[in-house]
Parts: sequence; structure tokens; C-alpha cells
Amino acid sequence: MNRLIKSFSTFVFLILWGFNPAFAGGKAGEFDYYVLALSWSPSWCAREGDRRGSPQCEPSEDFGFVLHGLWPQYENGWPSDCRSSFADPSRGQTSAMADIMGSSGSAWHQWKKHGRCSGLNSFEYYDLMREAYGLVNRPDVLRQITRVMDVAPLVVEDAFVEINAELDPDEVTITCKSGQLQEARICMTKDLEFRRCGRDVIRDCGAKSVEILPIQ
Repeated sequence: MNRLIKSFSTFVFLILWGFNPAFAGGKAGEFDYYVLALSWSPSWCAREGDRRGSPQCEPSEDFGFVLHGLWPQYENGWPSDCRSSFADPSRGQTSAMADIMGSSGSAWHQWKKHGRCSGLNSFEYYDLMREAYGLVNRPDVLRQITRVMDVAPLVVEDAFVEINAELDPDEVTITCKSGQLQEARICMTKDLEFRRCGRDVIRDCGAKSVEILPIQ
């Protein structure tokens, strides 16, 4: 009985504190909206990519905000690793996404974890990702940074809102990791119109300031 009470208490604690688990194996095509995740490439390269030898981080590249993914989302939580009746993308398809995603490996991973949950085939999903990426203006001012700068996350959010006329603050979230700018996440309907983010997505980075690393 004590074990049951303890488990229930833990469950209530997680709910109250906004814990939102993914729903692995959700049903493909059944979700509420999309999250377009744009990753600040210099931060990812410094944290992981350089160590992995990712082509995204080669000195010849100058990626700023790359497309991390287009994620099917529930109003609270998200599906992942869904079963799909569609064939997986070819190497040619994943390679063709590297210009906005940084690498073919990232394109493959996003299909496997999120694309299968969209209910679309791989051609449709990658086309939709590219369309969504093209609909969002990305602040050029961040590309002009030549040294590490400490900036409030709200400043980055405001930069997105300012250059995207239809975008409201509750429709974009800025995240951070290890004290650095991580991502801008924009919430979209299935028709790729901006919409308010769900409660598990809407929370911004809580830091007063984050480091923005320059493009090398």
C-alpha cells in the first residue's frame, strides 16, 4: 500500500510541475499542431557537433539557425517513433535536406522520430519541413555577431517577432542549454499558420541572459 501511495504521489508531483512526457508509439497523423524547431548551429557545434565531426560544423560552413525539425505535437506532450506504413527516405532524400538541416543524418533522425508521426510520406514530410522553414524569417542581426555575447532570451524572441509580422510572443519560444542560446521554436497549425504554443512548449528559457556564439 505504501508503495502505491508513493507512486501516486510522484505522479501528482510531476503533473503539478508540468512534466510532459512524449508518447512513444503514438498513432501517425493524430496530433494537434506542429513545432518548428530552429537550432542555433554554433551552440550545437560547440556542445556536441565538433566532437562528433559533424559536417554541419565544418569550417567551410556558415550555418546560423538550422532546421532541427518539424514536430507533431499534442496540446500537452507529443508523439514520437510512431509506426508508419510509408517507406523510409532514401539517402538522396536525406542528403537533399542538408542545406537547411546541416547534415543528412539529422534529416534521417527527424524522419524516424517525428516524421513518421505526421501521417505523411517522406517526400511530403520533407517538403512540408522546407516550406515551414521558408515561412519564418530569421534575424540577420545574429549572423553579424563576431564575438561571444550575453543576451537576454527575450531579446532574441523580440527579434523574431519584429521581423515576422504575423508572429506573436506566445507563438515562439526561445530555449537555452548549458548557458547558451539553443533554439527558437515556433508553433504552427497543420496548415503552417502561426498559433499559440501549448503549455509544455510556451515556457521560455528562464535565464536572465544566454551566450550567443558567433558563426565561425
